[in-house]
Amino acid sequence: MNPATIGQARKLFLDTRRAIGRRKLETQIAIAPPFPFLSEMRRLSPSQRIELAAQDVFFESIGAYTGEVSLPMLKSVGVTAVIVGHSERRAAGETDEEIYKDIQAIFKSGVTAIVCVGEKVRDSHGNYFGVVEAQLRSALRDVPKTKLRQLVIAYEPVWAIGTGKHATPEDVYEMKLFIQKIIADVFGRPALAKVRILYGGSVNKKNAQDLLAVGGVDGFLVGGASLKPKEFATIIHIAEEYAKATV
Repeated sequence: MNPATIGQARKLFLDTRRAIGRRKLETQIAIAPPFPFLSEMRRLSPSQRIELAAQDVFFESIGAYTGEVSLPMLKSVGVTAVIVGHSERRAAGETDEEIYKDIQAIFKSGVTAIVCVGEKVRDSHGNYFGVVEAQLRSALRDVPKTKLRQLVIAYEPVWAIGTGKHATPEDVYEMKLFIQKIIADVFGRPALAKVRILYGGSVNKKNAQDLLAVGGVDGFLVGGASLKPKEFATIIHIAEEYAKATV
């Protein structure tokens, strides 16, 4: 729930847009503001150079579901991606079955699903791999192979979110390989070229380069640093230079 007002959201967006600059980027950028600010953010980015994502969605399209927000509503204000299964939503009681239903609705709508997975704690026995595998297999069952380009996996270890701690690049790389193993097992190896894997968890301008180069991820799900326009832009520029160097 940041920022607190539409005025602050407008300033944050404009400052961020200015910090990113006008040059053409290979990097895809999306912001996920609180629901009440989506329409204003769309107005400020008519070219959708900065795309709009939603923080959550409800799987039904219409009906007596007070307080929920549907995909038709989100698409009507320019949303092109939806975050699903964020750790804070899971902590609030969102179940694997609800996440599964959300994902099914998202794929039918043609919007990109950013599916979050991650463990609460890291144990010395590697049980956290089982946690991530269970989340992935539950979320991805019944997903058609034809929809895989609409799928993004965001690995966000809960213990690293908002704590200032982050997984080491080596740990991130290990988990990326594990996630790819599950994806290949479910959809076949050709799927690996279609599904992007992000890292989220105290990403900042100091660790972004190593998380890309050593961690091998395709990008980031940025939290607190996205509220600092200059730092957010620096992370984007780091990703941009990395992309250009590795193409």
